[in-house]
Amino acid sequence: MTRIRNGPRTLRVDRIACTGRGLCAELLPELIALDEWGYPVVADPAVPGRLRAHARRAVAACPRLALHLDGTRRHPG
Repeated sequence: MTRIRNGPRTLRVDRIACTGRGLCAELLPELIALDEWGYPVVADPAVPGRLRAHARRAVAACPRLALHLDGTRRHPG
């Protein structure tokens, strides 16, 4: 059995994989803005606890799998 630690989470964009569709900014406007070409800009990558569920949804919805939520390692428990 594994459990997920409740440590800090950070957003990361894979700029090579991203094609600038902007879905992430629509789903998580509190943390992600778009530049003039439509690519995501994450000013502060730290994800507050109240936005973690929204961040996970934005990561899962990315059509190019370019958005990542780091700090979600699973530990044996």
